Amino acid sequence: MIAPPPARPYLHEVGAPVGSLRIGLLDHDPLGVPVDVECRDSARSTAKLLESLGHRVEESFPAAMADASFPPRFGAMWATNQAVSRDALATMLGRPVTSDDIELVNWEQAERSSKASAFDYAKSMNAAAAFRRAISEWWHGGFDLLLTPTLSKIPFPVGSFTNDPSDPLKPSRLASEWVRFTAQFNMSGQPAISLPLGRTASGLPVGVQLVAAYGREDLLLRVAAQLEAAAPWKSFSPTALG
Repeated sequence: MIAPPPARPYLHEVGAPVGSLRIGLLDHDPLGVPVDVECRDSARSTAKLLESLGHRVEESFPAAMADASFPPRFGAMWATNQAVSRDALATMLGRPVTSDDIELVNWEQAERSSKASAFDYAKSMNAAAAFRRAISEWWHGGFDLLLTPTLSKIPFPVGSFTNDPSDPLKPSRLASEWVRFTAQFNMSGQPAISLPLGRTASGLPVGVQLVAAYGREDLLLRVAAQLEAAAPWKSFSPTALG
């Protein structure tokens, strides 16, 4: 599926009228992975801000996000991408690549993918297509946007994703717990935007995510501009936060 061309330059959407939108709120992981309270609170405070701007917000989300078969399907496709990238690197270098050329977690993903059959990959692609259709049905049911935390955890300390030769897939497991609200839309191809509207007690920024229907980047930019005007964040920076 090819996204339709924008009706006008995206710059023209910044500050354009938004109207009153119907927005779904999801502040928890439908599959039960814990979500940090700061992430949940940031989504809920943004919901209140959106209501104050004239939008209707209600707790609702695509039922497909509760599909427990999605994470392994996404993982299989991700691993396949790593294998393709490894082959492309070998072509670029003009020689076989080794584990010294590629980050350990990506090497391990590629190795696991190389053991899967073409039939396994075809099944994964077919399941992904069905998932995309199931996700998009929610927007066709009358919602304009979905509001979620961007991530399920507040920012990790530097070094949390360090490769461990004794456990090469550790970074992937950590990441899978962190991106509970974003991977689905990597799969569906829908536009999403992350806005730094939340803060922890220590001043760390906490993102909230808005997701639109396929091809509706224009709507995301209008709402993002409206939110930034209502709750500016440009004065917040690592220096300002100390």
